[in-house]
Amino acid sequence: METLKILVMNWRDITNPGAGGAEVHIHEVAKRWVKRGHEVTLLCGRYDGSEEDDEIDGVEIIRRGGPYTVYLHAMKEYLWNLRKRSYDIVIDDINGVPFFTPIYVKRPKIAIMHHLVKDIFFKELPLHKAVLGYVAEKTIRLIYRDTPFIAVSESTKEDLMKFGIPKENINVIYNGVDHEVYKPSLHSKSPNPHVVYIGRLKQYKNLAHLLRAMKIVVNTKQLNDVKLTIAGRGDFEELKKAVAELGISRYVELLGEVNDNKKVELFDRAWVYVTTSSREGWGLTVIEANACGTPAVAYNVPGLRDSIIDGETGLLVPYGDLEALAKAVIKVLTDDGMRKKMSINAMKWARRFDWNRTAEEVMKVLEYDNQ
Repeated sequence: METLKILVMNWRDITNPGAGGAEVHIHEVAKRWVKRGHEVTLLCGRYDGSEEDDEIDGVEIIRRGGPYTVYLHAMKEYLWNLRKRSYDIVIDDINGVPFFTPIYVKRPKIAIMHHLVKDIFFKELPLHKAVLGYVAEKTIRLIYRDTPFIAVSESTKEDLMKFGIPKENINVIYNGVDHEVYKPSLHSKSPNPHVVYIGRLKQYKNLAHLLRAMKIVVNTKQLNDVKLTIAGRGDFEELKKAVAELGISRYVELLGEVNDNKKVELFDRAWVYVTTSSREGWGLTVIEANACGTPAVAYNVPGLRDSIIDGETGLLVPYGDLEALAKAVIKVLTDDGMRKKMSINAMKWARRFDWNRTAEEVMKVLEYDNQ
C-alpha cells in the first residue's frame, strides 16, 4: 500500500471549544489514516490556551491565527513553510468560509463540504462578519468549480449542484459512528418519559423551539412526569431564562458540556432524541442516538432528512411548526409499540455507518485524485 502525505485545512481541531461535527469527522478519519501508515497534518486556528504546535492521535496539529484570521494565516503558513513538504494531497475542509486553496495550492486538492451555511451566517455573526462570510461562501462556485468534492449527504450534494459544482465532481460519503462507544448498554431506558438534546448551543439549532414544544408536551395528561435534558457546548444563560419564563423548570435539566460516557448514558436512557436545527450536513448526533437504540424527532430540513428515515427511525415535521413538533414527540413517548419498533430500526440503521468505512472510502477518493 502506498502511503500518502496529507495536509488538511480546517478552521478548528477536535480540542477547540467550538468544535462540532466537522471536527469530529476529520479527526476520526485522520487518526485511522495515521494507523495505516499515512502522514497527516492538520492546519487550523488557535483558541485561548492552545499550543501552536501539537500532536493528537498521531496527527500533527499546526495552529495559526484565530477563528476569523485562520484563513489568511493558513495561506501564509502554506506558502512560507508547508509547501516545501511536498504533500501528496491537500484537503480543504470548508465550514462556510473556504480556504481558497485552488488559488495558491498547486498540489492535488479535494474539498470536503458538510453543508452550505447560507443565511445561518446572519443568525450567528455580527452583520459585517456575516456579510463577509456569506460573500466568501458564494465564491465557491467560481473558485472550486474544477475541484473534486466530498459531501456528507445527498442534501449537501444537491446544494452544491445548485451552487454550480458539477455533479460528476461530487462524491457522497456519509459520516460514521464509533460502535465501540455508541451502543446499547446494560442500562435500561429511563422509567419515566425522557427527551434528550445533545449538541452545540447555536442560534440555528433553535433550542427555543424545543423548549416551546416541551411546554405543550408537559401539558399532556399522560406525560406529566416527562423530563427534557439538554447538554452540550455553549452559553446556557438564555436557555435558563427561557425555561423560567415558560414555567417548565421542573421538567428541564440543563447539564452543560458532558463527556462521552455521560453522552452515551443520556442517549441510552432517553426515549427520544430531538433536534430543532434549521440545517445540518448530516446529523451525526442523530446516528449516535440511533446506535444507542433511541429514535429521533426533527425538522424536515437538509441533512436531518438524510439521517432520519421518517416513520421508521424517527419522525420528521415541517420546519418551524411547533404544534407538529410537540405532537411528534408526544406520539413517540406515548405509543410504546411504535417507539420500540423505531428503536430496533434505529439500531439497524446506525450499523450502516462506521468511521472505519468512512475513512476507507475517503482514502479511495484521495488515492484516485492523487494519481
